[in-house]
Amino acid sequence: MIRINRHTLTNGLRVVHYEDNTTQMVALNLLYDVGARDEDPGHTGFAHLFEHLMFGGSIHVPDYDTPVQNAGGENNAWTNNDMTNYYITLPRQNVETGFWLESDRMLSLDFNPHSLEIQRQVVIEEFKQRNLNQPYGDASHLIRAMAYKVHPYQWPTIGKEIGHIANATLEEVKAFFFRYYAPDNAILAVTGHISFEDTVALAEKWFGPIPRRNTLRRNLPAEPRQTAERRLSVERNVPVDALFMAFHICDRCHPDYYAFDMLSDLLSSGRSCRLVQRLVQKKQIFNSIDAYISGSIDEGLFHITGKPALGVTLEEAETAVWQELQKLTEEDVDENELEKVKNRYESEQIFNNLNYLNVATNLAYFELIGKAEDINDEVRKYREVTARQIKQAAQKTFVRENCSTLYYKSNLPQQ
Repeated sequence: MIRINRHTLTNGLRVVHYEDNTTQMVALNLLYDVGARDEDPGHTGFAHLFEHLMFGGSIHVPDYDTPVQNAGGENNAWTNNDMTNYYITLPRQNVETGFWLESDRMLSLDFNPHSLEIQRQVVIEEFKQRNLNQPYGDASHLIRAMAYKVHPYQWPTIGKEIGHIANATLEEVKAFFFRYYAPDNAILAVTGHISFEDTVALAEKWFGPIPRRNTLRRNLPAEPRQTAERRLSVERNVPVDALFMAFHICDRCHPDYYAFDMLSDLLSSGRSCRLVQRLVQKKQIFNSIDAYISGSIDEGLFHITGKPALGVTLEEAETAVWQELQKLTEEDVDENELEKVKNRYESEQIFNNLNYLNVATNLAYFELIGKAEDINDEVRKYREVTARQIKQAAQKTFVRENCSTLYYKSNLPQQ
């Protein structure tokens, strides 16, 4: 049981805290409730751009990394379609450095054309390396655009196209910052060797003076129910063919989320899982195959991706996948098979929460989607999933009219 303390500043910043004196370190995880889903369709990639811009200097601190290194700390950040997350770890005696640095860049960045141009080029290069010049790099763009017609999940975190970042103006960037990077749109999770009293005092000292910005509540369009199968076939300069399938599933806070997460593990977690055991090892239809859920806050996707073995067509590979999915809709999952998945999740959860930084990240996330205390209920929620729930989830999801299928074909001569 993780004992959580909480405090909310008058400017709206939520602080959640967990004291762990088994370490001499402290983690600060600052989560902003902004991701790629909050972008204008004509100006995408901004949330990811800010992941980089936040390290380019703030109003009083021209260089973020040097004070972190001088204090013996480490830091990093990541962005997805739902949120932007920054974290810093420091020796407990230097923890105030973290509060100082994070509060200053929340107050305001040092907006200047030089910093924007540097980070713009970094992001453009990342777009080229990951999505344009890497085999199968544009698959996420293609499958998202197939599956989502209205909701802004239709583009990945990197953005729709390079031009949106290449043409971003300093005024547009500043407007995005002051709209979303605000104390009343953020959660600060503090864990490790620090008392709750010290945490509150430092949060009030450094973050308290930052004005509330009254961020608007998002009102995103709901994705209409998919009623017909969607298919796309492309040819690319890739070594082998690949199959991508995506099915619409519930949102993160829906009770069925846990059944879908377990379904993905039943299909492809470990060498004894169904898809690997039957389609890779036994039938040798695939060289590799994977199943996973997007885990997004709004209604997400259940992904199946695989590369067929030499001589196996994409049509044959897809048929084999559908046969395995049909078994899940017709037969109850064996209790021993289900128990193995539950045991794996419980051990992963326990191991994950031994690390003070992981706890900080998880507390901020659970506070965002509900309340931080929910972290203590996750294992129970997985334990309570029944074989009947798994079957029902499969029955309503693994149907043709709920599927977007991408054939990603190689145009290279096959050996």
